[in-house]
Amino acid sequence: MVEIELLDVIYIMLYKKLKFLTLKFYFRCTFLPKVKVNGINIYYEMYGEGFPLLMIMGLGADLTWWDPEIINSFSKKFKVIVFDNRGAGRSDKPPGEYSIKMFAEDTYGLMKALGIDKAHVLGVSMGGMIAQELAISHPEAVEKLVLVVTTPGGPRSVPPRPEALAALTMNRRGMKPEEIARKTVESLFPKEYLERNRELAKELVRRITKYPIPPDAYERQLRAVMNFDAYDRLHLIRSSTLIIAGGKDIIVPPENGRILAERIPNSKLVIFENSGHGLIVQERERFIKLVLDFLTS
Repeated sequence: MVEIELLDVIYIMLYKKLKFLTLKFYFRCTFLPKVKVNGINIYYEMYGEGFPLLMIMGLGADLTWWDPEIINSFSKKFKVIVFDNRGAGRSDKPPGEYSIKMFAEDTYGLMKALGIDKAHVLGVSMGGMIAQELAISHPEAVEKLVLVVTTPGGPRSVPPRPEALAALTMNRRGMKPEEIARKTVESLFPKEYLERNRELAKELVRRITKYPIPPDAYERQLRAVMNFDAYDRLHLIRSSTLIIAGGKDIIVPPENGRILAERIPNSKLVIFENSGHGLIVQERERFIKLVLDFLTS
């Protein structure tokens, strides 16, 4: 099932009347459908052409959290697919318990629905957990794997720092989306970075509050994260893997990157020593170059 938003219809009418959009640009950038996967509607967007690069966002996040420059840079080399996980953004938010395995099956189902047999897969935070599970459960579907600020989970992983854990587990019911977003941004970056980049912090709050995740859906995603444990199965990952960690990450401490690198065959670890959990924004240019070099080598 594909649903076309009213905005898409308007763009088609403008194209026919004013001829100011090319069909190539239209289908690349403004056709924003949903597909039926595992009984729910998954919202996704595609950009660019070439070999597929599937990018998976983290806990409570939706695809609008991706930095536009990252999508723009990657889409010059690859067909970039971004989407909202179950419970987030414009995808369905069904009741019941969620799991990382369920998210991975949603992701695999999305690939199949889009006719994609194999893709590079990049996952950030919870998205990295989903990417691990996808690579373990469906190794034939993953070409190269990029795991960013993520963890194998379980008792042998390194937990968040106390202040980050408090932000992750706070009772969100009754809180305004802006308040939740500010606390989220504060945990993503080192304090000194935020002090130097206050306008960026404001922009991130605006981005995060565009499609705020309902508290009950967030709690279901959080429980999925807390119940995840891939430690004993990491050796099953056969894809060439790039692991990126933030040296000042208080949500997923960099020790988790070292654990992943020790357990995943044919993997490489890079630590951004001065970056927090939001390293894809904090050191965007370095991140883009590192990933592109890895995927195109």
